[in-house]
Amino acid sequence: MPELVFFSGTMDCGKSTLALQIEHNRSARGLQGMIFSRDDRAGQGKLSSRLGLVTDAVEVEDGQDLYAYLVDHLSQGGRADYVIADEAQFLAPEQIDQLARVVDDLGLDVYAFGITTDFRSKLFPGSQRLVELADRVEVLQVEALCWCGARATHNARTVGGVMVVEGAQVVVGDVTHSADEVGYEVLCRRHHRRRMTSATAHAAALSPDVLPVSPS
Repeated sequence: MPELVFFSGTMDCGKSTLALQIEHNRSARGLQGMIFSRDDRAGQGKLSSRLGLVTDAVEVEDGQDLYAYLVDHLSQGGRADYVIADEAQFLAPEQIDQLARVVDDLGLDVYAFGITTDFRSKLFPGSQRLVELADRVEVLQVEALCWCGARATHNARTVGGVMVVEGAQVVVGDVTHSADEVGYEVLCRRHHRRRMTSATAHAAALSPDVLPVSPS
């Protein structure tokens, strides 16, 4: 039976790499996929991995009907044996409903990839709808690590290395960025709560929190 599967994890845990692997495995067996993406780090109309892999994709626009797009594609003689939707957290809830309809009415597997929560630890509307509708939710097993070495569970937005908790929900950035740019860093819950990034932790380490001991 076709399924809607949501592959979730923090930034930098290999979601896009897995999406590209699924595409490779199926295309190697003669299948053709429809790939949707939005706000990919490589630019519009791309699905890319930080490992350097990239492929073309359909850039999803605001208000676009993904079900109607696929029906039109198939009606014009196009082929789609499955669907991949990367950066699915940026999709609108109604677009997630459309992907579910692709599964139910067109009989195609849909593999959606995205992060669950934003830099404020709040659910993205698209991810929330995926959790509500997906046949399966798979948490990726490749664990991203916080700067302290613990498992990273939260995404932090940074400006100049300092964590920020206000601003628009969607600001395109990456975990690799220059110091003065808006960027992102994955943190464990403890350091996300303390707003302690790798940069601020290093600064704090310059001021030891132990009392000095005078020589006798």
